Amino acid sequence: MIRVDIAADVNDEDESGFVWTFLDEARDPALIVPGAIVVAGDPDAPAVAEVVDVVDKPAGTIVHLRLLPGAIEDYEALVRRALTLPSTPLLHTREARS
Repeated sequence: MIRVDIAADVNDEDESGFVWTFLDEARDPALIVPGAIVVAGDPDAPAVAEVVDVVDKPAGTIVHLRLLPGAIEDYEALVRRALTLPSTPLLHTREARS
């Protein structure tokens, strides 16, 4: 099961043109800062998004999100590739050249 960082209706855009939701919908509000990459939506339809801004309004703190293209599984594959260590660590490669 996928845990979202912030619940949102990913089809609900406001006048800014971005998806919006309230900060109090966040699992951990400390994660929701401009520039952060988060999982938004709901567990059945998660989306990867960038936090555009966080705006205080009389009704509550609004979070604007820019949805990123692709399925969440595509990003999982990206992270796995990026974190895979080479079979020969760089330290050993440098020592072999010396």
